Amino acid sequence: MKVVFLARWYPHKYDPMFGLFVQRHAEAAALYDDITVVYVHPDEQAQNQYDIERTNENGVDTIRVYYKKQGKICSALRYFRACMRGLKMAGKADLIHVHVLTRMGFIAHWKKNYDGTPYIITEHWSRYLPGNDFSGPLRKMWTKQIVRRAAMVTTASKALAEAMQHHGLKNHHYELLPNVVDTLLFKPIPHHNKIPKIVHVSCFEDQSKNISGLLEALKILKDKGVPYQAVLIGEGMDLETMKQKSVNLELTACVRFTGLLQGQALVDELATGDFFVLPSHYETGGIVLLEAMACGLPVVATRVGALPEIVNEENGVLVPDHDPKALADAMDQCCHTFNSYKSEELRKAVVERYSKEKVGELLNAWYQQVISHRFKE
Repeated sequence: MKVVFLARWYPHKYDPMFGLFVQRHAEAAALYDDITVVYVHPDEQAQNQYDIERTNENGVDTIRVYYKKQGKICSALRYFRACMRGLKMAGKADLIHVHVLTRMGFIAHWKKNYDGTPYIITEHWSRYLPGNDFSGPLRKMWTKQIVRRAAMVTTASKALAEAMQHHGLKNHHYELLPNVVDTLLFKPIPHHNKIPKIVHVSCFEDQSKNISGLLEALKILKDKGVPYQAVLIGEGMDLETMKQKSVNLELTACVRFTGLLQGQALVDELATGDFFVLPSHYETGGIVLLEAMACGLPVVATRVGALPEIVNEENGVLVPDHDPKALADAMDQCCHTFNSYKSEELRKAVVERYSKEKVGELLNAWYQQVISHRFKE
């Protein structure tokens, strides 16, 4: 089947990590179907109104259309024209798979009205969760219509699906689509640390990832006299602020910031940890948690969003949100018990549900159901 991904988020020349989970879904689907990705991105450095790059990346036909940003109205028009150019280059599709609403959903909705091409939606955005911003009467009206006309809607967690439906985004076919973990890359590495090594990976956006809360908990742990080495991996808008907070809390001797790590460099740092910590205020998928488990690490996480759907007593510990002491107590516990978890069992659970092959099989089955009209609006 020929399936076109209309992706609102996708890795591009200015940010190779942006929407990486969408790229992994495309690669998984490409194991079984003919996948073309259309991604549109504003480019203030563009010499032309539109610059188009077309590549084949791990079996995925990838079309990136960069458009020159110039004023709000002009940029909006260029965005939709860029989408049309990308769709034209992609050619006739059996199905359109929208990733992230609402703009790309609008394009798919128009395409369905124009030539009858069915579409499905995968939503990744946490904006529907309590405390986030899904507002505006026009946006809500269009989003409701787009979701209703989709053949099916998928999310990475029950929490996100329930939040969308709470906003009135109704569809007869809500399904769970697991995130993809590269289980060939993320795998255990034999190691023995002199003191427990705690690992955290995030985009360093404190409002959602709560790195400040993690540092406060690590301060409590240090003051209790618990020996540890914490490694914080990633980069983002709050990285420098968090580095300064670490200095202010006198954590520089036991907390290390690596910056952005990718590929084997990331695995080498992650898989040599003893346990993983994710203290987020909200999470829609928790893919870094799954990557840690694929490396054989137990986890400590907050009881928010999708995380209670992943973490249980067999693979880690859940703690309340906004509670640095509870987080510190859980890390203290894991510093003494991480060896009691069976790394091969942690990894096996991820391989059986989140590997590229398993997710690709699931997507292929859904595509066949949609195209054979077993799923109808």
